[in-house]
Amino acid sequence: MAGELTVIAEFSIKPENRSLFLENCTYDSERSNADEPGCLAFDVITSNEDPNTIVLVERYTDQAAFDIHLKTPHFTKFAETTKALGAVEKSVRFFTRTAP
Repeated sequence: MAGELTVIAEFSIKPENRSLFLENCTYDSERSNADEPGCLAFDVITSNEDPNTIVLVERYTDQAAFDIHLKTPHFTKFAETTKALGAVEKSVRFFTRTAP
């Protein structure tokens, strides 16, 4: 099904790396919002129950726009830094907007 794509990625990070990981997420978010015409929104949120759970909520015009995101220099930097900091990817889920 074609249409607006929402990606929700959840990570767990060690407390000692939380600040650096949030900086990494913020950089990816800022660059995605500024540099990618197909990125409609990219939010970094934290869990109220567990501050070491970080969630990225990303909205793209379609799957093709997300595929472009995965090839950008800022995403490459994000992926490399995420691995170096030992962040655990708990889940990545994909949704298609159905209303309104």
